Order: sequence, then structure tokens, then C-alpha cells
Amino acid sequence: MSPDSGAVDPTRSGGGEIQPLRLLAEDELDLQIISAALQDALMLPGDIRWDRQARTLTISMDRFCWECGGTRVRAALQFGDVQAVSSRDLERESPLKLELLAIDFAAGDPPGGDVLMMFAGGADLRARVECLDAVLADLDRPYKAKAAPKHAADDQPEPA
Repeated sequence: MSPDSGAVDPTRSGGGEIQPLRLLAEDELDLQIISAALQDALMLPGDIRWDRQARTLTISMDRFCWECGGTRVRAALQFGDVQAVSSRDLERESPLKLELLAIDFAAGDPPGGDVLMMFAGGADLRARVECLDAVLADLDRPYKAKAAPKHAADDQPEPA
């Protein structure tokens, strides 16, 4: 890897090798962990794929690698047992990237419910699932992020 390639060698981040993230969610608490790992992930609407026959919703994205600091990594999130998918203010053909804010779960008939993905600007994606079955996996090596995500709370002065 050349020094100017833009790729980041995870063995040099923090002195130890950082393993690719691999998470499984089978309940609401697990999904909260995945939501935190994906906060500020970027994706195009075309990166969202629902396979009705296979009952899977797969989303590829560039997640901000909070644990690596200053990097992003290509990752994929897949939900199984998906019965239906709907969206609000999400234009499928838009060339603009979506920024994921959070993922939430609204329980329905146990063990199912609705997974809600909320994006900056007010768009959202809802997946009705028979049961919560989600997998998040990093697909590649981290690369240097153009900028770190900034939140309104980041602008607030420290309490005295």
C-alpha cells in the first residue's frame, strides 16, 4: 500500500490491529449496538436492495469507523425475514448520498416488528420483519475519511 493511496493500514491505528467489525442483532438491544456503529454511515439510495423472494434487505454503505478514528470502511447490513419495505422522502434514483442517523425497532407481534432507519433530512426506511435477524459486516479495509461527522452537540461549550 503506497503512503498516498488514501487507504489506512489498521495495524498502524492505535498500535494494534483492528479486526473488521462483524455484529449480529437478534433483539432490540443488539440492534442499538449496530445503530451506534452505523451512525453517520453514507450510502446512495441505489445501495438499498430488497429481495422480496429471498426476504432480505441488504444495504451497502461507507460507515464512519468510530473505533478507528478518522476513517471510513465499506460495510453491509442485511436483515432477514423481511415481509415488507416502505420509505418516506427517499428518492430511489437520487445521486445524493443518504446519511444514516439511527436505527430503531418497534416491536409488533412477537418476535416481529418494524425496523426504522432514519436519515438526515427527514427520509426514512421501514422494514417489517417476522423476527429481528440482522448482520453487519465490514467488507474492506478502512480508508481515510474526507471529514469527520459533526453533530450539533459538538458545537456546545463544555459545562463548567
